[in-house]
Amino acid sequence: MKDLDRKICQLLQDNARLSLSEIAEIVGASVPTVSDHVRKLEADRTILGYHTVLDAKTFGYDVTAFIFVDVENSMAYDAFRKQCRQRTEILEVHAITGTASHVLKVRVPTTDALEHLLSTIQRWKGVTRTHTNVVLSTHKEQLHIALQSGS
Repeated sequence: MKDLDRKICQLLQDNARLSLSEIAEIVGASVPTVSDHVRKLEADRTILGYHTVLDAKTFGYDVTAFIFVDVENSMAYDAFRKQCRQRTEILEVHAITGTASHVLKVRVPTTDALEHLLSTIQRWKGVTRTHTNVVLSTHKEQLHIALQSGS
């Protein structure tokens, strides 16, 4: 990846509201050059989107939990993942090694809502077991990744 692309990605990761002209001024390039680079970064899916990060508790989502799920075999994984993508309470789905096949990060308003979600997940075809850890407090949560300078 070109150094200019890394600089653009870092700037957008820090503040996606920067205009192309502001980025161009910071990186010392023209607006059309920056525009071309951003368009290419979006096209090749290096930049996946632009998002606003909201405080979940402000909107009544007071319970965060990690649900470890055992799915009986890899033939059931696609259907399981599709069901996960359809549930708005499920924020993240990761295939993992260890004592479960997947871990889910979920946010719900109440423990009753968590219990209902667990009951639903446990009825999905292929799910053989769940193990849930409820988050008491969060001290670091971020979407940013550290960008190394080019080699």
